[in-house]
Amino acid sequence: MSINTRYIAAQVLIHVLDNGQSLTQALDLHLKKLTSPKDQAFVQALCYGVCRHLERLNFILTCLAQKPVKDSEVKALIYVGLYQLAFMRVKPHAAVSETVSALKKKTWAKALINALLRAYLRERETLDAQADQQANTRYSHPHWLIESITNDWPEQSLAILTANNQQAPMVLRVNQTKITPPEYLELLAQQNIDAEISPICPTALQLKHPCDITQLPNFAEGFVSIQDTAAQLAASLLNLEAGQRVLDVCAAPGGKTTHILELAPECTLTAIDIDNKRMERVVENLTRLQFSANLITADALNTASWWDGILFERILLDAPCSALGVIRRHPDIKYLRHAEDITDLIQLQAELLQAIWPLLAPNGLLVYATCSILKQENELQIEHFIAKTPDAEHAIINAEWGFAGRYGRQILTGDANMDGFYYARLRKK
Repeated sequence: MSINTRYIAAQVLIHVLDNGQSLTQALDLHLKKLTSPKDQAFVQALCYGVCRHLERLNFILTCLAQKPVKDSEVKALIYVGLYQLAFMRVKPHAAVSETVSALKKKTWAKALINALLRAYLRERETLDAQADQQANTRYSHPHWLIESITNDWPEQSLAILTANNQQAPMVLRVNQTKITPPEYLELLAQQNIDAEISPICPTALQLKHPCDITQLPNFAEGFVSIQDTAAQLAASLLNLEAGQRVLDVCAAPGGKTTHILELAPECTLTAIDIDNKRMERVVENLTRLQFSANLITADALNTASWWDGILFERILLDAPCSALGVIRRHPDIKYLRHAEDITDLIQLQAELLQAIWPLLAPNGLLVYATCSILKQENELQIEHFIAKTPDAEHAIINAEWGFAGRYGRQILTGDANMDGFYYARLRKK
């Protein structure tokens, strides 16, 4: 008996919207129930789509329903149905009938779902026009998030909100210890995979269409990794030299860790992260790329518990952040993150900078990185740190990408089709 894909999508959404689980974790849990790659891709598209446009879908549901729908499963299926009708090229009758039939035992709700979806088809023009009247339903972002983005980036806010709802490109990072980017481009062409080298970053190849990693030539042999162009800028900002001691703080899942080793295989690298489960991903990435590093699972703040007392010439602090720059890759962030979380994150970032700075050798470089677009986590964080740290000075990043603030450089989501990232470079006097 075949499994109804809409039913699986609804279960994933319940995990995210009701239980606060990340979309990635929820999909990992449920996609294994489907054997067909086509079905898996369809469920993924439904779940990402609903999370991207939830604010709008919920507004439409509120307009259509005479009273609130309290049953989580029924509500999730209505979202799935509305998303298909509003945004996908699924035939309307198939979208309605398959969504209704996804309900197994709750026969009372079949008529409700059927009625609501058909009502949307009849009243679509009016409902869509109403949804466009308010910023939160037009752009499908919670009010607090629109306010935060608009306060920091009044001129760019609409472009950021629009970019957040686009599908992010699949980008490869070429491992230049094994092959050059032009050579790998040729291998892709032989597999009929269209890609181009990024004008921003020489190791980044952006694919025209996403594909399964099993289709990528020599992926298992470590020729390439999956990493957004903006994230690929981190390692080069360290100005690495052979033989240096390098520290990667908050290293998991290891994308930047392995890039450091690709650029400077002779360096001595220590990577630390507090999350044991995520540290397993670092091990997997190092193994596939055939690199080794000193891996430590510990709280980076408690340096006395893990540091050997020898200073590092280079430190990458990939700080825990709101991740508002990667919403297009993780649309569930819009609902899992809350305004009050930002204050705690800013405090943690400040504590990490303070704790890690003494581990940097004189004349050494520390690169501070976030995948956030909020100034409080980025430029203002660095400004406060420099103001209270006498031996810290700002080292200017001369680059074509993003734009320079008083401290560091900011990439806004969608700039040159990149994720939103911030980088600042500090030198110890």
